Amino acid sequence: MTAETKQQHKTLIQFAEYMVSGGVYFWSGYALFAYLWSGLHWSLWWATITSNVFGWTVNYILQRFWVFNNSALKVHKTQVTARYAFITLVDFVLNYFILYGLRQIGITPYIGQFASAGFFTIWNYLWYRFWVFPEKGAHLELRATLARVFIHRAHGHGAYVRSDARPPRAR
Repeated sequence: MTAETKQQHKTLIQFAEYMVSGGVYFWSGYALFAYLWSGLHWSLWWATITSNVFGWTVNYILQRFWVFNNSALKVHKTQVTARYAFITLVDFVLNYFILYGLRQIGITPYIGQFASAGFFTIWNYLWYRFWVFPEKGAHLELRATLARVFIHRAHGHGAYVRSDARPPRAR
């Protein structure tokens, strides 16, 4: 087997694992959503957020420790978790508006969840593989603080910097 073939095989296995863990996330969250929205008659907002929080927890554990298991990420737990939380919040907002928009045109959120899942399958795989759980360790280090978030200069430095661009720390 050539190195390129091995890498393709590894990527294919990783994507299959990603699909299995994504299925666990989707079906557990979907079942909880159905119970909360139809069974308990929660609002779309609360049923969506509650089922997503449950699914995100399951998903993080599977993605971090199975699909994208990388020993180099152990020393970057905070950055990995912060990245996962960030992309998850973006996903939630996008997912809610997808469901809300589809509901406005007469498509039930039960069907909307499937449409949304199709989009997020590819969207999240790319974010997880190349940014949240990068194979070669954490290339970017989160340096966002409350001060940086609330007192941001438009021409100032970004919250993310290349970790290899920073001078070495004194020991």
